[in-house]
Amino acid sequence: MASHQSPMISIPKKSADEVDWTTPIRNLIAKSYGENPDSYASECQSLHRYRQDAVKGAGSDMTGRDLLYKYFGQLELLELRFSEIRVNFAWHDAFTNKVTMQTSIAYEKASILFQIAATHSAIAAAQNRSDPDGLKLAFHYFRTCAGMLTYINENFLHAPSTDLSREVVKFLVGLILAQATEVFLEKCIQEKKANALVAKIASQAAFMYSSLSEEVKDFMGKGIFDRNWVTLIQIKSKLFGSLAQFYRAQVDTKAGIHGDALVRFTLAETLAKESNRSAQSFSALWSHVSPTLPADAGPSILERTKSHLQVCTDRKNEAQRDNDLIYNAVLPSADALPNIDKASIATPITIQEVYSAPEVQKVIGTDIFVKLIPLSVHESASVYSEEKAKLVRKEVENAESAEVEVRSALEAIGVQEGLGRFKAMAEGEIDAQDEIPLEVRRWREDIGVMEDRESVEALVRELSRLKEAVKSELESISRELEIESRECESMRVKYDHLWTQEPSAPLNKSLRQDLKSHMNALEAAATSDQQVSVIWDTVKGDISLILSCGLEELFRASVQQSGAESLLDLEISSETRDEQERAHIGHYTTEIEERLGRIKKIAYERNEVLKDLKDKIQSDDVSHLLLLNRRNTNVEPTLFAAELEKFRPYQQRLAATVHHQQIALQEIQGMWKSLRDTAGRGPGARKWEEREKRKKDAIRRISRARDGYMEVRDGLTKGLQFYNQLTELSTTLSRNVKSFVSERRSQREKLAGQAEVQQRLSTAKPPPPPVDTKPPVPPPPRSPPSIEASFASMNLQTGTSRPSPPAKPLQHNSYTSLPQPQRPTAYMPPPPPQSSRTSYAAPNPPPDPYAALGLFGSSQYAASSQPSAPPPPPSVPPRQSSFPPPPPPPQPQAARQYGSPGYATSTAFPAPPPPLQYAFPAPPPSTSPRPPTQYQAMPPPPQGYPSQYYQGR
Repeated sequence: MASHQSPMISIPKKSADEVDWTTPIRNLIAKSYGENPDSYASECQSLHRYRQDAVKGAGSDMTGRDLLYKYFGQLELLELRFSEIRVNFAWHDAFTNKVTMQTSIAYEKASILFQIAATHSAIAAAQNRSDPDGLKLAFHYFRTCAGMLTYINENFLHAPSTDLSREVVKFLVGLILAQATEVFLEKCIQEKKANALVAKIASQAAFMYSSLSEEVKDFMGKGIFDRNWVTLIQIKSKLFGSLAQFYRAQVDTKAGIHGDALVRFTLAETLAKESNRSAQSFSALWSHVSPTLPADAGPSILERTKSHLQVCTDRKNEAQRDNDLIYNAVLPSADALPNIDKASIATPITIQEVYSAPEVQKVIGTDIFVKLIPLSVHESASVYSEEKAKLVRKEVENAESAEVEVRSALEAIGVQEGLGRFKAMAEGEIDAQDEIPLEVRRWREDIGVMEDRESVEALVRELSRLKEAVKSELESISRELEIESRECESMRVKYDHLWTQEPSAPLNKSLRQDLKSHMNALEAAATSDQQVSVIWDTVKGDISLILSCGLEELFRASVQQSGAESLLDLEISSETRDEQERAHIGHYTTEIEERLGRIKKIAYERNEVLKDLKDKIQSDDVSHLLLLNRRNTNVEPTLFAAELEKFRPYQQRLAATVHHQQIALQEIQGMWKSLRDTAGRGPGARKWEEREKRKKDAIRRISRARDGYMEVRDGLTKGLQFYNQLTELSTTLSRNVKSFVSERRSQREKLAGQAEVQQRLSTAKPPPPPVDTKPPVPPPPRSPPSIEASFASMNLQTGTSRPSPPAKPLQHNSYTSLPQPQRPTAYMPPPPPQSSRTSYAAPNPPPDPYAALGLFGSSQYAASSQPSAPPPPPSVPPRQSSFPPPPPPPQPQAARQYGSPGYATSTAFPAPPPPLQYAFPAPPPSTSPRPPTQYQAMPPPPQGYPSQYYQGR
């Protein structure tokens, strides 16, 4: 029977007209997403090409199946993004060929699913079922075909065409499942399964075909299905009824129910004859024009029924003969026979199972509109991202807590610091560790680098050089101002009232104040320099030790004693017991080190797992799943919970690391307690503590030297900066002073020439007196005039025509004031304003350091510069001169520049004009306390010099 394969019915396919996808999609992209449709031109073309391939070019084979899979998958994703899209879809009915047009994308999807079901049925019908693989494929694709049709019936209501109507689809599902049951029956017969099972499956197939033969009569009048389908269904209903009775009869025969078996063989023969007669008619009328049946459907079904009829006849005759000769069993009536049980074997494979297969997903490929994500999907993805972030934060907090816990526990019991001590005890010698500590080695390297770059001695030499240069320049400035002032006053004494150059003191007051400020700052800096020098002298020896090889000797000496002594002195007289205790301590230290290494490995593994978890979460994207489940309500919590389960293995591994770490930590704590109880007492521990104390003392010594060294370098750096700034200011001051002296000197030379001319004119010989006039009585002799008297003789009394005394150069430099007689008020010149007398000094200045130099601007000269009374007149009235006094000399340009208007109108020596007011603060008092190694703030540059003297930088 296996050589004759019964024909299978395949579902006809629909046909479709052309569709324009591009225009509606472009409109929706611009309207709903606000993006440029031109950016998705290639995606629109791809979708159009997918439809063309699936509808127009796809055949009823595996290639056609893949093209349909691909197009339907893209339709699903497209509907999730453009659910409101409207396109004119025109499809021809698979049975009536009537055109139906709908604008809903659901109609397009239902039609494509119908095409997939038709393709699956054609693939199943075309399989060679004599081959086991062919049988499996036929059974699988009949079931997937039934699943596609079931999905259409359950999800697409109110079908607009006949082929998609619920009645037609339901009939097609029954037909496909009946054929799937038939295929499974053939498989059981080939594999010689139990007769009872075969009978049940055959009974199920007969029942399904009988039901279909009743249902198909309702569609006959409508002309929906092919008439060949009706005949073939009726033939198979009789054929599988006969097969059910035939295999059940064999079961009864084996059970010894020979009468029932003979009746069932008779029924099987009767049904086989009926199916054979129908097959003969079907074969005679077969026209080879049905696209849904194989070309040899008529002959193959005829051969199938004929062979089965022959088998049934032979077995019935054999059973009849045995019953007549041997069993003589009573034959029951056919209606009295028990019904044969049915076994439902074929069930539909859902569309979700089909599309979840990896090979199908590979065929579908990526979403062509993956860049277009609806806003609702973005919102759901954000919620899922927050769930992932919560998970990561929780695991990170747990990992950090575990790290803090183990670190705190180890620090609390002092394992890291004390383990080296006990290891040295186990080794038995006190000088086991004589290396320089890491901290001291780092200090040594830092100091060496700084000394190689620029040593402290070089900084000290540079500081001294700058200091001496500034001091020399300030002294030079002071000398120049002294010389200039002396020259001015000597000329004033020489030319008496003819000398009109303004005194130097009011003009160089600001320069002297700056000079004094710089000198005070220099003196204060010298104090700071001395403090830095003292500190350097203190730490110089230790710094040399740090940079030399003596540092190793220092620390080696700190850990050594006179002779090597055993650290393990537990007051045990027996050497054997001493060795045992030392081995015991060594065992503890080894075990503790092994546990510490295990904790490090656990921490490393935890960090790696945490890193993998972060990478996995970072790359996880559920936007595609959210898009697929967009139409399902309240699916996010369930979906998120299912997706977060992917990270459960990482969480379990992290929890395991914390557990193992706690176990290792507990073991360390227990062993450390035992180790301290064993070796933490006795002379050995005290010797170790003494050694550590000496070592710490050496470290403190080096630390103090290093701190002092850094303080010295810092002080020298600030000092160099201070002296560099002071050098700049001193240079500027020197430049201004030289300009001032040069201008004054050129002015003096010009005024000196003018004074010489006037002196010669004033000493010209007067005309001879009349004959009858007696010569005047000569005045009594007098002492050489003082400077004050000379100054007083320069004043002209108002209303008095006293001749000028002959000009005589004075050689006296004494500024001692003489007693001044009180002049009448009428002859006194108007006193200058009070403000002009007090404007020589800055507000609340310190005492002028230059007052003892005898220059203008000092308090002595200020007292003598007031308008003084003329010297006492001689006892004999002076004789009236026959010549009027010489006219006052024209005021030179320099006098107009430096003097006040009083110099231009009178030859008397009036009070000097009020000095210019300069806007700069007074220098700080030199007596103010200064902190150690702190340099004073730099004096501000001069701001109030006259423009002709100040040459700023």
